[in-house]
Parts: sequence; C-alpha cells; structure tokens
Amino acid sequence: MNNKIENPQSLLGAIRYFSDPDVCHAYMVKINWPDGRITCPKCGGENIGEIKSRRMFQCKAADCRKQFSTKVGTIFEDSPLSLEKWFVAAWMIANCKNGASSHELARAISVTQKSAWHMLHRIRLAMKTKSFRKLQGEVEVDETGIGGKVRNMHRGKRTGKSTGYTAKTLIQGTLERGGEIQCTVVADQSGETLKGGVHEQVKAGSTVYTDALRAYSGLSAEYVHEVINHAEAYVEGRVHTNGIDNFWSLLKRTIKGTYVSIEPCHLGRYLDEQVFRFNKRKGNDATRFLEVMLSITGKRLTYAELIASV
Repeated sequence: MNNKIENPQSLLGAIRYFSDPDVCHAYMVKINWPDGRITCPKCGGENIGEIKSRRMFQCKAADCRKQFSTKVGTIFEDSPLSLEKWFVAAWMIANCKNGASSHELARAISVTQKSAWHMLHRIRLAMKTKSFRKLQGEVEVDETGIGGKVRNMHRGKRTGKSTGYTAKTLIQGTLERGGEIQCTVVADQSGETLKGGVHEQVKAGSTVYTDALRAYSGLSAEYVHEVINHAEAYVEGRVHTNGIDNFWSLLKRTIKGTYVSIEPCHLGRYLDEQVFRFNKRKGNDATRFLEVMLSITGKRLTYAELIASV
C-alpha cells in the first residue's frame, strides 16, 4: 500500500478530490494508520477484515468482533456527516485568514448552523498548538482584552472602573520575532500572573520586550528586559512590541468581523485557531490543511462537553 498522503492545492481542488467517498475513506486510512497496519480500537488486534460495501472494518478476533470506521478515535467520531463535508470545513477554517463563521459554513456545505458550530469547535481542537518549545532570542510580550466596550455593556455586567480590561477576558501573548507566537487566557494583570507566563513560555537569557506595565518589573533577573513606554514612543531601535500588536489586530478583526460574539469559556479555542494560522503563515493552503488532518486523532469534543460551561 502506498502510504504517501496526497493533497489538493486549492479549495476547488479539495472539493473535487474529496467528492468521492472511496477517496475520503482511503485518505483517512492513511491518516489513522500511517504505517499501513490497521488495528482494532477496542482490543488492539491486527486481524482486521474490511467491509467494503460500508467502508468499514471489523476485528476478526473471536472475543471482539468490533466493527469500526475510519472516524473512530478522531474528532469526526460519531458524526453522521460525510467526510466530504468535514474535509471542506477543515480546509476553510485552516486557510480563511479571518476565519469562517458557523452560518457561512452551514450555507457552504448544507448543514444546520448548530452542526456547523460544533464542527468548527472540533476542528479548532485539532488546531491546538502542541509545541512545548520555549521561545528564545528576541521575544515580544504583551496582553490584550477581548470583549465589548464597557460603555456599551449593561450596568449589571460592568465591574470596577468604567474603562480598561476589568470587564473583558484577558489574553497574554509571547512572540518570537521571525518565529512562533504562544497565547493563553489569563486571570488578571498581576505581576505574579504575567511574569509567570513569561517564565513558562520564554527561555531564560532571551531578550524580552514589553511595554511599561509595572507588572513586568523584575524580569531583568532572568532576561534582558527592554521596555518601550507607549506614552512617549512606539519604537526605539529594536525596542517595540509592534509584532505582537499586529497579531492582536488579526485576532480582533477575526472576532469582531467574523465571529462577532464569543462566550469567554470558548475563547481559548478561537485563540488556538488564530495562533495556528499565524504560526503556519509561511506554508500554503495544502500544508496547513495537512497539518490539521495529522492532528485529528486522539481528540474528541462532544456537544454536551461543548455547551457544559456556557
């Protein structure tokens, strides 16, 4: 069996290529079992028969006999939707610079908005960055708030001051210049929280650029800490945070222009989506799609889990 994974190079090519259910089935076999050895998800046995008429497999072990499809053990598991629709959805969210809304996807692949919303969150789970590498070299650090303007909020939702991040969800980001970005949702702007994020994500000895927020004071003990005071200037030589500010602009354009309203409990997955596209920005559409597909195994997000915290 040829286990090389072939990918179309455009959305039109993907729609045509994956319109054949047999092609989708063969593609998923290569994703799930790249070594060509199909194993039973229940007992781990390798004596597997194929039910070609249903595009399924069955374990031949006498004490097992489990039937399973190529969706098992992936984000597609238990979904009645065809792989053709799943692949188009994955292609769109991996490559649309400003994301793809559930309403837009629902119209594109003829599913309900509710189904499209669940699909997108499952794909975002596959897009979650798995790298544990600490950033190094020149690293920009900044934080931003996500949420509506405080003056437009109902009085019951306002907390603390009438301006600032008090009524918003706070995100901290660390950007390695010329490289990757890492972002996390944080509880507050305290020195303990923000400096803890830097220590967790940035290698000691690196050059760290921040704004003049007092919470970052003390980083010079482990890093070369350079500060830009935005009340006076935005750039002083190499001292600036313009790179990560650019990422915040992309993120907020996606949220405000495409998704419009996001529950704070789901913000992390929307953040994973934008981080994925930014970190894979030097690739092409086909490589980004393949990156998502290679990450679909071993992950599952049921609808009950998705709405549990809303």
